[in-house]
Amino acid sequence: MDQRPRSAPAQQQRPPGTTEPMEPRPRDEMREYTGAGHLAGKRALVVGGDSGIGRAVSIAFAKEGADVAVAYLDPSEDADAERTAELVRTLGRHCYLFRGDVADEHYCTSLVDDAAERLGGLDVLVNHAGTQAPQDEIEAISTEQFTRTFEVNVHAVFWLCKAAMRHLPEGGAIINTGSVNGLRGNKSLMDYSASKGAVHVLTKSFAQALADRGIRVNCVAPGPVWTPLIPATLTEDKVEGFGEQTPMQRMAHPDEIAPSYVFFASDRLSSYYTGEVLAPVGGETHPG
Repeated sequence: MDQRPRSAPAQQQRPPGTTEPMEPRPRDEMREYTGAGHLAGKRALVVGGDSGIGRAVSIAFAKEGADVAVAYLDPSEDADAERTAELVRTLGRHCYLFRGDVADEHYCTSLVDDAAERLGGLDVLVNHAGTQAPQDEIEAISTEQFTRTFEVNVHAVFWLCKAAMRHLPEGGAIINTGSVNGLRGNKSLMDYSASKGAVHVLTKSFAQALADRGIRVNCVAPGPVWTPLIPATLTEDKVEGFGEQTPMQRMAHPDEIAPSYVFFASDRLSSYYTGEVLAPVGGETHPG
């Protein structure tokens, strides 16, 4: 029988959110996952890797044999980042932590260069940092909010990918994080949905542009996943019962999403996949 909690009680945090206060606690440490050497000797930068899906991805990569650099935003997330690093290092892999705001182009550029230097190179880039600020009326979305959403969710993907071109070898992989909202829109997350739609199309365009270099670019577009972003950005009434609207009638946990990133990171598993948007969304179907 499936023992995963199907939904969450009402709760709220200050953004960007942390793991400790969440009820139920997210399953994000890949405890039941067994690696098979799919990323042996690889070096990965996971941007937004301190908690949630990013934490699960970092640990899964380590279990597959990769060393990992983890980037995150805020000092309030230090404990989450250190926990992720501890779990990676316990597996015998290196983990390096970097803190800063990906809305800053200079930081994005230096992050990639610094991570590649510490890791001794770079084989996989995961663009997972993101922000959202729900609004129910178009008039309530300020230009400042709209700009911030696109700087973090879209501009940073461009800046990080551009910087990674100096480091990624033939056989390298870029994995972007999209969203089900970028596939079908969301009336309360208008700017966020538009930004994730842009990430999906950037993924397809970059994949075409980089195919002749042997660099694959793919995207994972999850549905409702229980991460600190949810209680940190949604109102209590929207957190309560989060994910129950899906055909599977429950939210996902990060451990359920991370294997999609392993698939795209591994040339052994996905050598003929590029420009794809994989959507683990709990049963929703979308045209195209």
